Amino acid sequence: MRINTLKAAVFKANIDLVKHGLVLFTWGNASGIDRESGLVAIKPSGVPYGSLTADDMVVVDLDGKQVDGRLRPSSDTPAHLEIYRAFPEAGGVVHTHSTYATAWAQAGRDLPNIGTTHADCFAGAIPCTRDMTEAEVNGDYEKETGAVIVERFRLDRLNPAHTPGALVRNHGPFAWGKNADEAVHHAAVLEQVAKMAYIAYGIHPSLTMNELLVKKHFHRKHGPDAYYGQS
Repeated sequence: MRINTLKAAVFKANIDLVKHGLVLFTWGNASGIDRESGLVAIKPSGVPYGSLTADDMVVVDLDGKQVDGRLRPSSDTPAHLEIYRAFPEAGGVVHTHSTYATAWAQAGRDLPNIGTTHADCFAGAIPCTRDMTEAEVNGDYEKETGAVIVERFRLDRLNPAHTPGALVRNHGPFAWGKNADEAVHHAAVLEQVAKMAYIAYGIHPSLTMNELLVKKHFHRKHGPDAYYGQS
């Protein structure tokens, strides 16, 4: 993939975060990777969305070395790179501070799969990471933010292709997908199901979910015999 093509796709993903109401001010970022070259394009740090252009996207390699762009990359770049290095399925990564998903992250709670809307996109609960240690916060903080996501997936043996998102405790959501556009889609779904779960637990705090429905709705879209949509 040419750098300009990657930058254009990542620019669109960042603008779509605003379009879907997932960011305020500069509270978020989207990135995308070209796996063949190992190059990552990402939003520049602290630049308002309204003034962004595709040319403003910054390109780094998987070690974080800047190879294209006149601006500094997002401060969250090391977290994105940790996800790309650990999850080869990820072709795009999104981080937001969307209201309901962030509320679950600030509460330090996994987001349980209690409905078919959730199950259409995520196979199970969306995990929340552990507390970060003093050394992690005071050290290479952004890199460690990505590392605690990867740690949770490895400890619980979660499939990042089946659970394309996580909540960083006291911080906010990250989502990923096969490209930047799909990562935005997953971030939008994550926000919506977080809102639905908040409302549902308010109505019925001891609610339960039919696990057969969870499996049915996930596999009809993502299983080997998927039949949702057009072939």
